[in-house]
Amino acid sequence: MRSETMDTQIPTSLRFTGSQVNYYFICKKKLWYFSHGISMEHTSDAVYLGKLIHETSYEREKKEVEIDGTIKIDFIGKDRVIHEVKKSDSVEEPHIWQLKYYLWYLKQKGVEGITGKINYPKLRKTLDVFLEPGDDEKIQAILTGIKGIMDAELPPPAERMKMCKNCSYGDMCWI
Repeated sequence: MRSETMDTQIPTSLRFTGSQVNYYFICKKKLWYFSHGISMEHTSDAVYLGKLIHETSYEREKKEVEIDGTIKIDFIGKDRVIHEVKKSDSVEEPHIWQLKYYLWYLKQKGVEGITGKINYPKLRKTLDVFLEPGDDEKIQAILTGIKGIMDAELPPPAERMKMCKNCSYGDMCWI
């Protein structure tokens, strides 16, 4: 059930998925494609491996907690810790901001006293994530940036990056 305060605190035009926040940091062109319903993840072995790791790790936890049809939390621990499960830490900053967005989103809904943890089960590594002073403003700027990319008529120009060779959208960017 949506509360009235939720609707005034996070305008619908600034509600995005965790993937969109993640892609904002990874690749603006990928974000544009994804946000316009062009999905290539189903063709990616790396994405499939990530889903497999997600499904087979932490089996006792209730997975995929969806809130408002907007964000999907991998699982919530009994200790009020939101967990995000990732395959690799090769792009750690996008993972951190995705989780900070979840913490911020829940804070806007009045949920207090929660923290986050990124789990890299394949690496046997975890990373604690907290909302820090200044993060609210940074998240607002990120959401405004995402909206600007989504509202563009055409995708931003491709930028050659190391991760392009494994990207499921790679063939589309360079034609």
